[in-house]
Formats: sequence, structure tokens, C-alpha cells
Amino acid sequence: MEICVGVATAAVLGVFGTTELLGANSEWLRFLAAIGAVLLTFLAGAELDPQVMRTKLAEVNVVGLIGFFAPFFGCAAVAHYALEWNSEASWLAGIALSTTSMAVVYAVMLETGLNQTEFGKGILGSCFVNDLGTVIALGLLFSPFTYKTVIFVGATAVLLTILPSATAWLTHHYGHRTAAIRTKWVMFVLSGLGALALWSGSEAVLPAYLAGMVLAGGAAKDAHWMRRLRTLTVGFLTPFYFLRAGTLVSLPALLTGPMIFIILLGGKVASKIFGLYPIISIFRRHPDERWFYTLLMSTGLTFGTISALFGLSHSLITQEQYSFLVAAVIASAVVPTVIAGKAFLPTHLLEAKSTSRKAHVEPTLSDEG
Repeated sequence: MEICVGVATAAVLGVFGTTELLGANSEWLRFLAAIGAVLLTFLAGAELDPQVMRTKLAEVNVVGLIGFFAPFFGCAAVAHYALEWNSEASWLAGIALSTTSMAVVYAVMLETGLNQTEFGKGILGSCFVNDLGTVIALGLLFSPFTYKTVIFVGATAVLLTILPSATAWLTHHYGHRTAAIRTKWVMFVLSGLGALALWSGSEAVLPAYLAGMVLAGGAAKDAHWMRRLRTLTVGFLTPFYFLRAGTLVSLPALLTGPMIFIILLGGKVASKIFGLYPIISIFRRHPDERWFYTLLMSTGLTFGTISALFGLSHSLITQEQYSFLVAAVIASAVVPTVIAGKAFLPTHLLEAKSTSRKAHVEPTLSDEG
């Protein structure tokens, strides 16, 4: 919604030639948008369930890696050979369209109740691995490899190693006081790592995602703190990011070149399906489970727009190319999700879960009677 509001506002002001009133490149707006993207990325990493990663290690790694590499190479090839984009723009398109949408998938899991099943947990685990590949590619593919890169990688590795124990100590001693030390500590670490990443020529979301992953186990034990951090991020900071991302979309470019948008969207979904469906069939036997799994892995939103905006900010793509990529990313968050929910929802898993719960409760009631 915020992206669409930004697109519409920019289009209306563009008619009157007053788009500069938006101030999309103002320093204060760019700073708040960047902090919002970093915190949102951290929260995505913090949603990781370590137990799922251990119990379904083969599935989530194989599906997640194929889910990244298939559209990464497939969409890059489509952009280069079908749309005749240059090499940098094509690789950036591959990164932007390789993502899954943790926000969309997690919402679907909660709404359907599949988050309580091993099937749903497997999908979430695969999404984590897929997005990790996207973040690493974005952080390293366009970064110059210098001594700064070595310092950045080394400092990040050391800090991520001590981060869980340091955060646990702070939580134990100061976690529930009014000073909100934990939140300030996390903001300090993420800002420091982000500044170090930018100094080295990398991307600030890379260490933020890794920091979220290493703190996932501890964060899961304090749902109240996570909700408050999510409220700060989603309620205040990320709207600046998504509104700004929307204002940079060129609506005239989309209206004059709809086939480019269709080709990019089709390339993303097709490469995901052809790459993932045969692999998912190894782990899931029921047709509905296979298609539901595949289509949810074909979604994209947050990391897709982050990647596209990174490309525009670093002059890797033009504003027109950025517009097509963002439109394809938004459409991929909607179209596969709707088809999956309407045509391939694995209701037999939900019925089995409901039956199992009743079987567990009824004998208890009978014993008490």
C-alpha cells in the first residue's frame, strides 16, 4: 500500500511538474528509509526457527538454494537476452527477482494455521535460506574486493560470534527496565555494522540479516519485545522506505512498456516453478502440497524492492528499469499467493492437525469426568 501511495503521489505531482516537492532524495528521508530497511531485514532474520533448520536441514537448504539460483540465473538471462539490458542491470534484475517474501509467506502461514505444521515450518525455513542467498549476492556481487572488505568480513564475523552471549547478558540484567537497553543495543550494533558495510562498499542489509539470524533463538523467547520492535519498525520507519521507493517509480514508463513488466514477472514465476517443483516433489508427495509450496516460494516483496532501490541508488539500473522491477516484485507478492490460496491450499494437513488436537483433548476430558 505504501509503495502504491508513493507511485500515485509521484504520478499526480509529475503532471504538474512539481515532483521535487516530494524530496525523495532528502538526506533525512534517505537516512530514515535506510534505518527502516536495516531493521526490517533484521526482523526477517530474527523470525528464523533454529529447531526447524536442524530437523529439516536437507529440505530447507536444497529448496532454499534452488529457489535462489534458479530465478537468479533465469531472470538475469531474460533481462540480458530478451530485454537487452547490460550486464550490471541484468545481474541486479536476477538478484531482485530471486527473492521470496517472508512477510507474505509468514502472514499466510499464520492465517491458515500452517505455521503449526511441519509442512509450514519447512516452507518458512526454505524462505530464510532463499533470502539469505539474495542478501549475500546483493552485498558481495557489486562490492569491490579490497582490504576494506577483509576488515568488514572479519569484524562482522567476530561481532556475530559474541553477539548472542552479549545480548543475553544485557537482557538478563537490563532487559525489562524502562531505559530499553536491549533495543538501543540492537540499534547500535545494526547501525555500526551498516556503517562498516557501507564503508567497505557493501550493503547494510547483509550484516543486519545475519545479526537477526544469530539472535533468532533468544528473540523467540521474548515475543513481547519482538512485537514492540516490530511496531517501531513497521509502524514508523519502514513507511518512509516504501513511500520513497514508490515515489521513484515512473508510472509513464510502466504504461508505455507493459510487456517488459509481464516478461520480468513471467520470468520470475516460471524460473521458480521449473526450478523448484521437481525438487519439492522429492520432499512432498501430495500435489496440493507441491504446488502450494512452489507458489509461495515464488513470491517477493521486501528484499526485491531493497535490491531494486540499491541498483538505482548505485546507478546500476535506470529509473525505467527500476520501475519495471518494482512492479514485477509487487505483482509476484500477489499473483502466486492468490493462486496458491484459492487452488492449492493443503486442507488435508489442517484437517489432520484439527483431528490430532481433538484426539489429544478428548481423553483428558473423559479422565477428568
